[in-house]
Formats: sequence, C-alpha cells, structure tokens
Amino acid sequence: MEIALREAKARLSALVTAVQNGERVVITKRGEPAVEIVQCRGRGGIDFDKLAAARKRIGLTEDGERWPQEFNDPAFSRRLLGLDS
Repeated sequence: MEIALREAKARLSALVTAVQNGERVVITKRGEPAVEIVQCRGRGGIDFDKLAAARKRIGLTEDGERWPQEFNDPAFSRRLLGLDS
C-alpha cells in the first residue's frame, strides 16, 4: 500500500496494524516514495552479555590470543608500517 504523508499521519495506528499483518506500507511525499514502514524483528546476531556469562561459567577469562603487550602500542604500529621517520 502507498499512502500520502498527510493521510499517514491520520491513520498511523491502522498502518502499524497493517504492517504487523504482513502488508507493505510505503509513505509518499509529494507523490514520491519517501519511507517504508517495516516490522521490528529480532535480527539474531551476538548477545554479548550471554557470551560473557558463558565464558565466565566455563572459566575463560582471556581472549586466548596472547599477543605481546607491545602490539597494543600505537607507536609500535607506526614503526612497523614505516610511518615514523
């Protein structure tokens, strides 16, 4: 469904219901599509809080990389890349 901005303002609640029922809603401005209303859904991804809790539960306290501390120094990176004269 395409609907003008002015009408969308008056019917927002109905438009939200339509989107929740699977309908595509595009709001137009001056006759051109401007925005689309989409339903919010869980997008998956990583839950870092759960990950941290699981790592703690099984006893992992480090990232396991064991990089030398000097690698954390920005000056070291500049020397390595030849950016310092």
